[in-house]
Amino acid sequence: MRAIQVTRFGGPEVLVAAELPDPVAGPGEVVVGVEAADVILFEARIREGLAQDFLPVRPPYVPGGAVAGRVLSVGEGVEPGWIGRSVAVHVGDRGGYAERALAPVNALISVPDGLSPREAAALLHDGTTALGLADAARTQPGEWVLVTGAGGGLGILMVQLALAAGERVVAAARGKRKLDLLRELGAHAVVDYALPGWEERVREATGGAGPDMVYDGVGGELGLAAFELTARGGQFSAHGAAAGGFAPVDPAEARRREVTVRGIEQVQFAPEVGRRLLRRALSEAAAGRLRPVIGQTFPLERAADAHRAMEARDVVGKTLLLP
Repeated sequence: MRAIQVTRFGGPEVLVAAELPDPVAGPGEVVVGVEAADVILFEARIREGLAQDFLPVRPPYVPGGAVAGRVLSVGEGVEPGWIGRSVAVHVGDRGGYAERALAPVNALISVPDGLSPREAAALLHDGTTALGLADAARTQPGEWVLVTGAGGGLGILMVQLALAAGERVVAAARGKRKLDLLRELGAHAVVDYALPGWEERVREATGGAGPDMVYDGVGGELGLAAFELTARGGQFSAHGAAAGGFAPVDPAEARRREVTVRGIEQVQFAPEVGRRLLRRALSEAAAGRLRPVIGQTFPLERAADAHRAMEARDVVGKTLLLP
């Protein structure tokens, strides 16, 4: 089968096309014919070798932790009825950038009728995370919500969930393409944080009080600026690190302003919780209540280009690989 291997830790150029043996399902496993593979920025961090302290991944390896497609074969102890079914599945921390992927049967989630494999793949990480974040926040209708990184796959879903809950949304992103999309989705205000003075525009949009809830998908100094905008007694979700690290929030300052701060731990779900959230996300999308935006796709052989585009922030919405 065709696959992509990381030949050594490094830049996107270490993502190399290879011919590898077809996987064979063992007991409790299935082989999925991959129709779409999720591409996330964290894969680039693994590729660079920045996750060695907590992930046992060493080159050469096939990256990619989440795929959607159809079950091609099953191993011992697996119900044959799975064969031919459309599924979405987390395959662990490797193996997804390939024509075929091994997966444990207990990790499979059936894709509802009316939802394409591409849409399912776009929700594998972001749909689960978005619902988990929204559930933890317990925001109220009418509250002001600021979403940073709002033009990415996760940010777009957070905007939609907040609007569906009756909240007022300020969507912050970089560049006209993203801002135009966020206006189309119905955000009450859009702000380009690449421009000076963006913080003041957020304050103006929220009547001077600042947002009651901040979903920070960026981190770094921009995330810290978003924290400083948070209304007294509000909530701040520091789950994003696209800028190279999480927002460096001072706990003492958060206590002084009575701001509830949550970190990345809130989206580190137990397996069954993650599967339950994914089922919800797929069901919401199949019913038309949640729309993943797939901004760009790349053929499998261009995995390096997909990583370059993501690292350059030159993407809108979700990025997928198509074997």
